[in-house]
Amino acid sequence: MIDSQHWKLNRILLLLIGVWPLQQSNLTRFQFIFLSIIQITSIICQLMTLFTTKCTPDGVVTVLSLVLMFSFCGVTYNLFFLKIELMKDLLVQLQNVYIGLKDKHEIAIMNNYICNAKRYTLIFTILAVCLSFTSVIILSPKILYIILPMNVSLLNRQPIRMEYFIDQEMYDYLISLHISMSICIGTIAMAAIGTIIVVCLQYICGMFRISSFRIKRAVHINMLQNIKATKGNLILEGIISAVDMHRQAMKLTKLLLSIEETMMFCLIMLGVMTLSINLFRIFQVISTGDEFKEFIIPSAYVVAITLYFFLGNYFAQDVTDHNNDIFATVCDVQWYAAPLYIQKLLLFLLQRNSKDFTLCIGGLFVASMKCFATLLKTSFSYFTVMYSTQ
Repeated sequence: MIDSQHWKLNRILLLLIGVWPLQQSNLTRFQFIFLSIIQITSIICQLMTLFTTKCTPDGVVTVLSLVLMFSFCGVTYNLFFLKIELMKDLLVQLQNVYIGLKDKHEIAIMNNYICNAKRYTLIFTILAVCLSFTSVIILSPKILYIILPMNVSLLNRQPIRMEYFIDQEMYDYLISLHISMSICIGTIAMAAIGTIIVVCLQYICGMFRISSFRIKRAVHINMLQNIKATKGNLILEGIISAVDMHRQAMKLTKLLLSIEETMMFCLIMLGVMTLSINLFRIFQVISTGDEFKEFIIPSAYVVAITLYFFLGNYFAQDVTDHNNDIFATVCDVQWYAAPLYIQKLLLFLLQRNSKDFTLCIGGLFVASMKCFATLLKTSFSYFTVMYSTQ
């Protein structure tokens, strides 16, 4: 069983949307189906406006700028659920690695990364709550009017163009509730799924750091003095344990990649389109002098997508850097003072570094800060193309 103290907030967030891997039942499956239907119907109702109203280029851009963002959240939610059994296996293996640590220094290293993961989860959760609350106020203000009654008349026009094929004035509050629920579900899903992936990556970074620590300790000068006392096996055992931890870290990284690869590939495609469309929507609002409220929505989505791209590539780059640190450690230790058979063993470690260990998405995108810059460049290129056709 997973230690609830290490995953407490992540567990709460995933339970809210019915995808906590270690607690699946008929009730949670029904919860997922219900929430997923709310998201899907909100997307369909927005797309229906393209067929029931007169389509103009500006109107299409306005609809797509919101639909793509809703789709971004929906794809994350549904594809994660499809891989929930693999995620359960990954969480169990990570916890087993932690339980298997016996050295107090190694436990301290892992606890440090666990604390970092908790901080990231808390920060991203607060940001998600703020974004969700702000989006509900802007996109569905009547919900706030229900919670906090005010003597202020609200416009009947919904900020989001939706087609329900019913009398929208009569069911105005139900429509506002539907929109608000869809926004909250999508925001919580992005925060919950994003943070659990960050937590897993932090555990893996901790494993790489422990591997580096074991190599340093194994080839430490104080231990070299014990070789004459026929204790050279201590160095050999230390390096073997370091290699074993490194192998486990790589194995779990590949398992995590198999869970999120399809999801991340789809999110990259949708994210680039969402970023481009919303940048163009911002240009439209500025050029036509629309209400300030119309400017806030696409701006918030541009910031959200950019931040998501940055964080995803940043944490993936962090894993690659931690892996490279292991081979930097091998070069930095006093390997020349070790016995010849130990030097040969270290040489095998260095040969492993001849091939970069990266998180490759769909065989096209290598998650890194360079990839983040490429995605931004691509998004701005598409925006430029749309602007030139204006």
